[in-house]
Amino acid sequence: MILEAQESVCAALEAVDGAGKFKEDAWTRPGGGGGISRVLQDGAVFEKAGVNISVVYGVMPPEAYRAAKAAADDQKPGPVPFFAAGISSVLHPKNPFAPTLHFNYRYFETDAPKDTPGAPRQWWFGGGTDLTPAYVFEEDVKHFHSHRGERRGLGGIFFDDLNDYDQEMLLSFATECANSVVPAYIPIIEKRKDTPFNESQKAWQQLRRGRYVEFNLVYDRGTTFGLKTGGRIESILVSLPLSARWEYDHKPEEGSEEWKLLDACINPKEWI
Repeated sequence: MILEAQESVCAALEAVDGAGKFKEDAWTRPGGGGGISRVLQDGAVFEKAGVNISVVYGVMPPEAYRAAKAAADDQKPGPVPFFAAGISSVLHPKNPFAPTLHFNYRYFETDAPKDTPGAPRQWWFGGGTDLTPAYVFEEDVKHFHSHRGERRGLGGIFFDDLNDYDQEMLLSFATECANSVVPAYIPIIEKRKDTPFNESQKAWQQLRRGRYVEFNLVYDRGTTFGLKTGGRIESILVSLPLSARWEYDHKPEEGSEEWKLLDACINPKEWI
């Protein structure tokens, strides 16, 4: 499933970009497993696009277990044997009117910690797809779909610790979600990629990219899990944009298009 999803997403992105091509790196993890990272940089449409898959296993420390499982028990002791397979992607377009997209779909299994023999194996699915624009186009958000007191973007679909149906049914659900990425996102890119923009609008996009960097490095559970389990740094940080900007205490003018985006991040709403 993850190989097919990576192939179809990369093919669609190359087609809409028209110039950029994905570079592929196959890697192995010293503790067990490995993956395939594909990255497109400095294309005609995408500043940076990463689509990664991984199948890893081994033993993770308690802090990695807490990052992997939303409902993790803080008291769970000792290293935890695990298996994880998933696909993860972040797509950063050049045009400030074209939104960033993130998606991730994954499957986990964990054995009991080494000091609790005989406990049953746990398994679950998790994932999501979310849109992070610099400018709000409500029709785009409808089509598609607490850092600094802001949300990272305008929402999407998210689920975790999903194991209340059989594995085949949940795999089918996760596969359907992954297969929905291209039809949900590519029409928005085709609509926005050639929209004229000025320097101030590009600067605002870069400021929002700065927020994206902050969120991914400080709060993102996938980043934490990868770092705590000895993952490949280049693949973990492929989610970061090629460029970003920070200005001290920047506040957009109330009522401006930039303010509308910030207001939507601070005060979330139902888009559909």
